[in-house]
Amino acid sequence: MGTILVAYGSREGQTEKIAERIAMALAAHGYDVRTESVTDDAAGEAVADADAVLVGSSIHMGAHSKPVYAFVREHREDIEARPNGFFQVSLSSALDDEDARAEVATYIDEFVEESGWHPERMAAFGGALRYSEYGFLTRMVMKRIAKGATGDTDTSRDYEYTDWDEVETFAADFADFVDSTAGTAAGGAAV
Repeated sequence: MGTILVAYGSREGQTEKIAERIAMALAAHGYDVRTESVTDDAAGEAVADADAVLVGSSIHMGAHSKPVYAFVREHREDIEARPNGFFQVSLSSALDDEDARAEVATYIDEFVEESGWHPERMAAFGGALRYSEYGFLTRMVMKRIAKGATGDTDTSRDYEYTDWDEVETFAADFADFVDSTAGTAAGGAAV
């Protein structure tokens, strides 16, 4: 098998946690998997050595991680030269209503437009509310957002909305996608 890079931008740790779970699932499919924060120089170096690349970004206050945008813009050609995918993590992705689905689709569309990258595979996962890690102001803002979204406003505890089965299914699908591209070199030329 080959090597898959899972590069992520995580502010409070949920996107990193999801990246690690994806890495474990990909490793179970026989891949050598490397996870790196996009803020580490090693992530950029790892793109060139990877046979496939997944990039993950959290969404905070309605925007993707700026370091993820910078990483994708800087390494877009190398990412696009191999099987690739993108996953985003947000509170909106945890909700099952029409407005939330539309918001998630808008986030993805904005990411594609602003980054210039058109990922071959995409997923959106529910994130977490980490009240215990927020400062006072952020805690109050997130409580207000959560009141209208999930109703989870008890700031004495944290909430996790990630559907781990969905994460593992995405990882398995990505592994199958990478498997299906085996025998083609970067750029899609037959080997």
